Amino acid sequence: MIFIIESGSTKSDWVLVDNKSKQTFYKTIGFNPYFHSSDVVAAEIRKNKSIMAHVGEVSKIFFYGAGCSSERLNKEIESGLKAVFTEAEVVVDHDLLACAYATYDGEPGISCIIGTGSNSCFFDGAELSEEVPALGYVLGDEGSGSYFGKFLLANFLYHRLPEDILVDFQETYKLSHTEIVSNVYKSDSANVFIASFMPFIVKHKEHEFFKQIIVNGLKTFMEVHVCCYEGYLNTPVHFVGSLSALLENHLRQAADDLGIEIKSIIAKPVDNLVSYHLKYILKNQLA
Repeated sequence: MIFIIESGSTKSDWVLVDNKSKQTFYKTIGFNPYFHSSDVVAAEIRKNKSIMAHVGEVSKIFFYGAGCSSERLNKEIESGLKAVFTEAEVVVDHDLLACAYATYDGEPGISCIIGTGSNSCFFDGAELSEEVPALGYVLGDEGSGSYFGKFLLANFLYHRLPEDILVDFQETYKLSHTEIVSNVYKSDSANVFIASFMPFIVKHKEHEFFKQIIVNGLKTFMEVHVCCYEGYLNTPVHFVGSLSALLENHLRQAADDLGIEIKSIIAKPVDNLVSYHLKYILKNQLA
């Protein structure tokens, strides 16, 4: 049996593939080596009894995660997985590669992630390349959950929310100034906390206070992470992640404003990721 795992900073989707290609799905928190040590990874996995039931049966694990961008960072995740799956071969790589695999349809394209954070790459079926780095939620993550979450929280703390939005925000979260500031500046997972307000923004995405802000934020993402690729106007652009799907109309408006062709928006990339592995990578490895 083989586990294929696609992880953002907030959640991880696990797919167990048996020797008949039958798929079983599980979820855990997201594992990002910038914020989670190998001990945390192992401890969180051990909390999931359904996953633990298959520990002795798994021979290989493919893990693709946010923040897995260097050998040192990848080792942190690998060590956590190996602490639990002691007999399994573990392969750890960047979530961008999972994004590229999930969107590959036989022709070169630009693949974009819009989730807790944001990033992009160009994939031609063989080689993956990046033109600009992902700078994280402090300096970058344009158009992401943390990007829009910062806008919401700042305007709440500055007393600049429209009355109807303010009332709903206070009733929904009941957070004080001190609690927000503490979670932003003292938490090990500040980016996840900030992005956790995205469901509220999505709920009000057509409100005049948010609508153009969302479109402009997504345009900024494309100006930074799509327009950087040579020939981008003639290259299919793909988006993955539930946030991309939830903001599809805003995303397409932003793309139209820039003359960009969006070929696909994939809410749950792990399904396509598994299909790619079965077609191109695993083949005869499931016996």
